[in-house]
Amino acid sequence: MIRKLAFAATLCLACTPVLADEPDGLKLLPGFHATVVATGLTGLRHIAVRDDHTIYASVRGGGGRGAGAQNPGIIALHLDADHKADKTDHFGSVSGGTGIRIHGNWVYASSTAEVVRFPLKKGEDIPAGAPEVIVTGMPTNGFSNRIIAFDGKGDLYVSVGGSGNICTAPAGRGAKPKGLHPCPGVTDRGGVWKFNANKPGQKFPADGKQVATGLRESVSMDYRPGDAVYLFAQDRADTHVTWPELFSEQDEDNLSEELFRFAGKDVVNMGWPYTYYDGVKKARFMAPEYGGDGKVQPPPGIYATPVLATHPSHTSPIDLLFYSGRQFPKSYRGGAFIARHGGTGPDLPQGHNGYDVVFIPFQANGKPGDPVPFAEGFAGTTPLSRNVSKAAYRPMGLATGPDGSLYVTDSQKGRIWRISYTGK
Repeated sequence: MIRKLAFAATLCLACTPVLADEPDGLKLLPGFHATVVATGLTGLRHIAVRDDHTIYASVRGGGGRGAGAQNPGIIALHLDADHKADKTDHFGSVSGGTGIRIHGNWVYASSTAEVVRFPLKKGEDIPAGAPEVIVTGMPTNGFSNRIIAFDGKGDLYVSVGGSGNICTAPAGRGAKPKGLHPCPGVTDRGGVWKFNANKPGQKFPADGKQVATGLRESVSMDYRPGDAVYLFAQDRADTHVTWPELFSEQDEDNLSEELFRFAGKDVVNMGWPYTYYDGVKKARFMAPEYGGDGKVQPPPGIYATPVLATHPSHTSPIDLLFYSGRQFPKSYRGGAFIARHGGTGPDLPQGHNGYDVVFIPFQANGKPGDPVPFAEGFAGTTPLSRNVSKAAYRPMGLATGPDGSLYVTDSQKGRIWRISYTGK
């Protein structure tokens, strides 16, 4: 951690690598400061920021201010001169798919089944025109997030998660689950598809081109300008619980969350459900339900090697944002911010992993470095606070403002922060 903090210090010029206190207990590198933009937005997920500083936010089962609010659709937040939300509206009926982006003069948003877009006109916070359905027919069972990204070439990327945590046949009482082969959970799902960003009425999956398969789940995908689309895959959970004789707690902690790049002609196979990637051994192994014992590796040439494999496991990378602003120091440009929502499960005295925002620097040759701390303290001040039942806040969505500031959302209380850089 000392090494990582020292590296992070170089990202804010010559500042000391000590994270300083900010509002709501957040801890940021010196020179960076946070202010609260809005709060009480129940069900808050990802966001997109317009060039006039209007914020559009996806929601899940909420959207209002205060407990129990149930306003469907997309939230529109108008900001005043101090970057505070002074007006909150809703439009459309899109909910549940998490994905939201501004592309051209449109705001695109996803439900579990569809991707739609609303026209944006100058002077209108709320789109007055009817939405267009761009992609329809996505499966509505299994993982429900539908993350979207644009590659700068007129293509829309859509991720569709798998059918569940693992892919097994029903097992008798006391019997171990046995993996299905082929797995129906990766048939017309469990991957990434590319569509025409400007063509309404496309059907999933027939009208798209599949660029990736073997995806269990992802909630974080973005385009690195001039490079390619990247995605963070969230791998399997509870393997130690099901196969304790084959998979230790340490093995569980070594499970990787993998960053993949989509740029070639071949379909990228990310390995689910047949395999998993060990972030410490930096190698892929067969899953226990497919004959794996922690040593058996799959045949070569089938599965892709991630461009970055992080550990410890289960940090839940919930959003990925390549920084394209000019407010932060130059060392941030072209690198990626990751909002890590935090691990779930029973309360642990040591807490779960994640509950922070980290930064991944990219070298001039496009190779990513190791994640370094950027913003911490969302959950609270003690390890115990890094449990879902105790966490004050959990980072969720990321977006860059037109002035280069970074917006971060929270899923616990529906809070939005604006992080700016002053160098002071």
